[in-house]
Amino acid sequence: MFNSFLYLLRSKGLNVSLNEWLSLNEALDKGLAYSGFTSFYYLCRSVLIKSETDFDKFDGAFLEFFKDIDFLNDIPKELMDWLNKPKETPGNYDEETARKNMALDYKRIEEMLRERLEEQDSEHNGGKYWVGTGGMSVFGNNGNSPKGIRVGGESVHKRAFRVAGERHFKEFDESNIIDIRQFQMAFRKLRQFSSKTDEPKSELDLDKSIDETCNNAGKLKLVYDRPRRNTVKVLMLIDSGGSMDYYRDLCGRLFMAVRKSNHFKDLKIYYFHNAIYERLYTDAECMPGRWIETETLLRTLGSDYKVIIVGDAAMAPYELVGSSNYFFSYSQMGEGNGLEWFRKIKGRFSHIVWLNPGNMNYIPGNYWRETLGILQEEFDMYPLSVGGLETALKKLISAK
Repeated sequence: MFNSFLYLLRSKGLNVSLNEWLSLNEALDKGLAYSGFTSFYYLCRSVLIKSETDFDKFDGAFLEFFKDIDFLNDIPKELMDWLNKPKETPGNYDEETARKNMALDYKRIEEMLRERLEEQDSEHNGGKYWVGTGGMSVFGNNGNSPKGIRVGGESVHKRAFRVAGERHFKEFDESNIIDIRQFQMAFRKLRQFSSKTDEPKSELDLDKSIDETCNNAGKLKLVYDRPRRNTVKVLMLIDSGGSMDYYRDLCGRLFMAVRKSNHFKDLKIYYFHNAIYERLYTDAECMPGRWIETETLLRTLGSDYKVIIVGDAAMAPYELVGSSNYFFSYSQMGEGNGLEWFRKIKGRFSHIVWLNPGNMNYIPGNYWRETLGILQEEFDMYPLSVGGLETALKKLISAK
């Protein structure tokens, strides 16, 4: 059975053994793929691939071998033609529909898509039921639903959880390790040395030793001074979840780089979802109980901390400028909208920059970009790239 797939995997550098290949055949004979192409993909990957660093190679080989098998059993060419020419439908965001869509799990959405493909016989844009563009439907592209399957078109808001032919694991490839080193090199610029420390005088001062030896008629006299240390303290605040999931690997490399740059006097990292409110989280999952009160942070950290905010600044406007936060109901947030809390952070720390991994082009009238425009006016915002990071760090050091 399709042994040429095995040979292709091996030609791509994947070490698939004969025993693993026979195990896959046995699993298929037992019906463990459940007659579904997506289930078949995950079964192959779980049986044949040993490390996540090989996921991208596997995805590439899988797409190459099965390229003639369309996602979800042949989406009609007519429908794909409609979807690849999206029409602008500004201002059609519906909050109630968004909440209903968020409650759907991916299996139900796939079932709904199959049903629509059987029913639909015409182009549709701007709605919330059919496969189309620019609407609140959970399938199509260029829409405003916070969750769904993208079919055709290009990603705009980065909220689809499933896309035909998209390779999600490219960033795990070990060949990308150079990006971490580049980020590390950039963080070396974030240094301000001082010898005004409480440490003992243990470091040889060569110039002073030469001077004192000369003044001492050539008799050696060593002079020691306190070591010069980097006095920079860093506070990093990272947006986690939602549209930021699309950039999780890039942000992961940034996180690793700043962790490995152990020359800071102090480093603190906290997380938030979309906007900062009364609590900041101690891990990226943003789970209840794993937090610190934002007021406590503002009260205990000195104003000399250099603050780096990482996020795409994309959210529903009510999360940033609404009367109160209710997006994370389980967090029991108090009064004050996200913008007010961002301004409190800005007011406390004068050295602050924002790194954005997403598209920084503000588009007036685009519901999901309104908050980007607001936050660009509040903060010095730079792209999350090596060049953008270097420019941002230079700003942090020079800012008064």
